[in-house]
Amino acid sequence: MLHQEKQYLELIKRVINNKICTGRNGNVKSLFGVQMRYSLDNNIIPILTTKKMPWKVCLKELLWFINGDTNNGNLQKQNVKIWNGNATRDFLDSRGLYHLKENDLGPIYGHQWRFYNAKYSNCNVDYTNMGIDQLQNSIELLKNDPYSRRNIITAWNPEQLDEMALPPCHILMQFHVSNEKKLSCSLYQRSADIALGVPFNIASYAFLTHMLADICDLEAHEFIYNIGDAHIYEEHLGELKHQVSRTPYPFPTLQLNKRTNIDDYIVSDFFIKDYKYHPSIKMEMII
Repeated sequence: MLHQEKQYLELIKRVINNKICTGRNGNVKSLFGVQMRYSLDNNIIPILTTKKMPWKVCLKELLWFINGDTNNGNLQKQNVKIWNGNATRDFLDSRGLYHLKENDLGPIYGHQWRFYNAKYSNCNVDYTNMGIDQLQNSIELLKNDPYSRRNIITAWNPEQLDEMALPPCHILMQFHVSNEKKLSCSLYQRSADIALGVPFNIASYAFLTHMLADICDLEAHEFIYNIGDAHIYEEHLGELKHQVSRTPYPFPTLQLNKRTNIDDYIVSDFFIKDYKYHPSIKMEMII
């Protein structure tokens, strides 16, 4: 049986064969319209193995989203640096966000997931009971109307895009429950950095699907990943050519401490078993 990580490696090979073009923030090779499917059966968690993945960093960011948080300072306290480049004074000013303090990212993912379209002032405001709690609504649908075809969460809010440090890349998820009570998540991502973003997104949405299945007494089944613009920055080409020469190991499995509320999860609730991986590959994030 073909290892599912091969989908990712084949995507790299396909994109590398394309011509260089100039994007918003540098030279890239890209491909439009991609789908990958990752099984979550038997507690599998698709954390890539052809390089060591800092899965706890990915998980901390996900829990930050779930908390509705938009303060990068709270990630920095956990030694998570992935949003630093988008949270500087210079970057915020480049977006016209002069009113936001450094590390205030505006109404990005967490705000839209938990307080959709609530008027945004700053990252220190308590937005409880403001806007639409899409994530909790989704959980209630999974519990009370699991076969609904309307179980969708969107981070793409045209009314607030210009208030965000960075418009969302992974923008829409839909949940599906089979007759066997198995939960799948389909994600649409408008723009994907293959080298650094995609591995995080695969792990993050797989974690989220496992969490929702656990809360709603379902079984996690599949993560379906749909990408619009999948691209590789010119600076990452050498490292990715090295990565595709590696043979994947079996994916690890996930054991979760049982929770009944999505807000109650903490990092120590997640146990990754049998994660075997190749050495890290260092690449700089392109802002």
